[in-house]
Amino acid sequence: MTSESRHVPVMLQRCLDLLAPALQKPGAVVVDCTLGLGGHSEALLTRFPEARLIGLDRDKEALRLSGERLAPFGDRATLVHAVYDELPDVLDRLGIPAVQGVLFDLGVSSMQLDEADRGFAYAQDAPLDMRMDQTTGISAAEVLNTYPPGELVRILRQYGEEKQAKRIVSAIVRERAREPFTNSARLVELIREALPQAAKRTGGNPAKRTFQALRIEVNGELSVLERAIPSAVDRIAVGGRIAVLSYHSLEDRLVKQVFAAGAASTAPPGLPVVPEKYLPKLKLLTRGAELPTEEEIAENRRAAPARFRGVERIREANL
Repeated sequence: MTSESRHVPVMLQRCLDLLAPALQKPGAVVVDCTLGLGGHSEALLTRFPEARLIGLDRDKEALRLSGERLAPFGDRATLVHAVYDELPDVLDRLGIPAVQGVLFDLGVSSMQLDEADRGFAYAQDAPLDMRMDQTTGISAAEVLNTYPPGELVRILRQYGEEKQAKRIVSAIVRERAREPFTNSARLVELIREALPQAAKRTGGNPAKRTFQALRIEVNGELSVLERAIPSAVDRIAVGGRIAVLSYHSLEDRLVKQVFAAGAASTAPPGLPVVPEKYLPKLKLLTRGAELPTEEEIAENRRAAPARFRGVERIREANL
C-alpha cells in the first residue's frame, strides 16, 4: 500500500487556509513537525509553490515513505529524523532563524496504527511496542512488566483518564507475576475481564484509554509537547502562523494554555499606557477548538476526535 492511499490528512483544507496568509510570499519556510506519511506536507508544497518545507518525524519508516512521496518537490523539502521538541536545534543546524508557518498533527499516525507489528492498535494482536521511534526508548511491554503499581495507576489516570485504573492495574500486576506481557491481545482481554459491566457499555473499546496512556508514556508525548509548542511560538516570525491538530483533551488543553498565554497582556493592572513589551505576542485565529465537519468524519473516521487551533505572531518577543 502506498503512502498516498494509506493516509487521508485530517482537516487538510482548514490547515491550508489558516496558514495561507503566511506562506504565500516567496521564500516562506513552513515546518511540518509531525510529517507522518506526508499528506499535509504534499498539499502545502503544492498549494504554495514558492515555499520551502522542513519535515520532522521520529519514525524512520515514516521518513522513508514520505521521502518517496515528496521526492518530486526536490530540494524544496528537507526531511529530518527528529522529535518535534527538537525544532530549535533543527532550525539552528539549517541556519534558519525564523519560519513563517508551523503545523502539528499530534498523536499516532495512520501508518503506525495500520502496521500491526507496532502494537498501537488494540483491535489486532501485536507485540506491545508502541514506540514511534523503534531505535530508542522502552516499549509498552517493559512499562507494563516493570513499573511499580502506583506508577501504572498514575499513568492510566493522568494520560488515559481511566476511572477504573486501580482495578486494571491490580489485574496487570497479578498477571505479570504469572507471565510477563508481550502481546496486545492478552492485555485487551485482561482489561475486558477487569472492568465492571457498566464501564464496558460506554466509550467504545474498553482498552482504548489504557492503550492511549501507555503510548503517551512510552513516547513522552505530553512532556515533548510542553516543550515543543512554546519553541514553535519562539521561532515563528511576525506574521507567521501555527496550526495544531490534537486528538485528546490533554493535548488540546496544553495547546490552549500556551496560545491563551501568548494572546494575553502581561501588563500590571492600572497602567495608564501599556508598554509594548507587555502587549500580546499572539492573536488567536480560531474561536475555541474547531471540529471536523460531519462530511469529513464520514470520509475519514480518524478525524472524529480532532481539535484544531491556530495563532498568528503579531509582534516580536519581549525585550
